[in-house]
Amino acid sequence: MRYVKLGTTGLDVSPIAIGAMTYGEPNRGHPVWSLGEQEARPLIKHALDAGINFFDTANMYSNGSSEEILGRALADFADRDDVVIATKLRHPMRPGPNGKGLSRKAIMTEVDHSLRRLGTDYIDLYQVHRNDHSTPLEETLEALHDLVKVGKVRYLGASSMFAWEFAKALHLQKQNGWARFVSMQDHYNLLAREEEREMIPLCLDEGVGTIIWSPLARGRLARAWDEAKTTARSDTDGAYADLLYSPEQEASNHAIIDAVGQVADAHGVSRAAIALAWLHHQPVVTAPLVGAGSITQIDDAIASLDVELTDKDIDALQAPYTPRYDWQGVSDEATMDAIRARVPGMRLS
Repeated sequence: MRYVKLGTTGLDVSPIAIGAMTYGEPNRGHPVWSLGEQEARPLIKHALDAGINFFDTANMYSNGSSEEILGRALADFADRDDVVIATKLRHPMRPGPNGKGLSRKAIMTEVDHSLRRLGTDYIDLYQVHRNDHSTPLEETLEALHDLVKVGKVRYLGASSMFAWEFAKALHLQKQNGWARFVSMQDHYNLLAREEEREMIPLCLDEGVGTIIWSPLARGRLARAWDEAKTTARSDTDGAYADLLYSPEQEASNHAIIDAVGQVADAHGVSRAAIALAWLHHQPVVTAPLVGAGSITQIDDAIASLDVELTDKDIDALQAPYTPRYDWQGVSDEATMDAIRARVPGMRLS
């Protein structure tokens, strides 16, 4: 395994990260597709044995069960100082007015709960899980800075939002001498490239590393077009699963998926390996998040690191893409209503 720096930090991470949303006791959150502890532990160990040191979860995943499973497995199979643990906060964790969000109270409460569930005294990368528009940004950023200063958190990261919002946050952090966001966890894959307009150039300019969620477009890039287009997860995610993969882009998506298959055949690897290899060829990408539910999926991700795509391969993969609506930063109902009115047929949840 080779390692890369996270953005412009000195932190070494594997260029594959394991997304632990896949792991969580079924009675704690996602009963259809999450893997319980006994199923998850061999996968986490296999990733560690392969040299993967980067693991991402969130407090909300299976209502904390994901953090618990990941923390116990890493304690049993790895030296804490050898692994990089990332988690996130913002979404509701309990009823009541302060059970969610990015207020100082919520941040100070949730970091301690995450530390307890993970069984560690520090978090390597603590990320805001989308914006909280009900809390002043300055309050959020100063509270996160304080966590770094007291040693509960080593680095700070953000996740999908509008580029102007991220630019504002980076400006405020610099202006006030607060600990800076070093990473952006973003939605980016061959079927979803709208972030190339603003967010990715911003991250390149600011030296921010990107961690990619849904790098295989919920599995669509790993299967031929005529195979099943849904998974247990996408079937239960409702309209959210179709935000960028709607019928309006069907012809483009079909052509891209066919191209992935052709390039995969030429290289003698899986479709998943090609889709991930394309991300590795993008200069801003630090690591795609692989929500592996099998040993094969981990091995495909590792195999992608050895795939050298030619300029011709990249042209074939990218040429069929057509623009689609950029919904990345949408998190408030008023904005969603405005988009629904402006974009007929667009389903937002």
